[in-house]
Amino acid sequence: MVKVCPDELWIESFQGQDSQAFEELINQYKAYVFAIILRIVSDPEEAQDIAQEVFLQLYRSLPEHQPDHLKAWIGRVTTNKAIDWKRQRTRQLAVVESDVEKRAAPAEMEMSPVQILLQEERESAVKELCRGLPPPYSRVVSKYYFENKSYQEIAREEGISLKTVESRLYRARRLLRERWEEGAE
Repeated sequence: MVKVCPDELWIESFQGQDSQAFEELINQYKAYVFAIILRIVSDPEEAQDIAQEVFLQLYRSLPEHQPDHLKAWIGRVTTNKAIDWKRQRTRQLAVVESDVEKRAAPAEMEMSPVQILLQEERESAVKELCRGLPPPYSRVVSKYYFENKSYQEIAREEGISLKTVESRLYRARRLLRERWEEGAE
């Protein structure tokens, strides 16, 4: 049976090394955590994995973090973990799709001279568009797509965080798409 007590008592008990306190917290909030995750992820098996990560994060963070509203804090941690999972899954799928496209694309040897010329013209047009981007975006796009560098390598070379690399690539792609469409009109 779940023992219901005020959040302050759970936090105090947990910080006082009460081994049952965190277990009670999990029992009290697990349905809440699963509900949040399932709204974002929609896969019960993945939701279980994410919930474990959430409770692990709560266990690690609770001693240093004293939330005013425990339930809201748990909801925020849960939402962030689920969104991070979804972003990571989207990136993984994009990489897989990109690999499939590369394998499915005909090799240059199988392409006719006209096809090779058209492909080179498209690549040249894309590179020209990239050079027209603001310098922070242009550098990141060039390193990622033309020099085949990882996010980590780019972050280290540019002296920026991984999130900044992701953000700049996202914005650069959006700008490139807009400029490409403007040129097509």
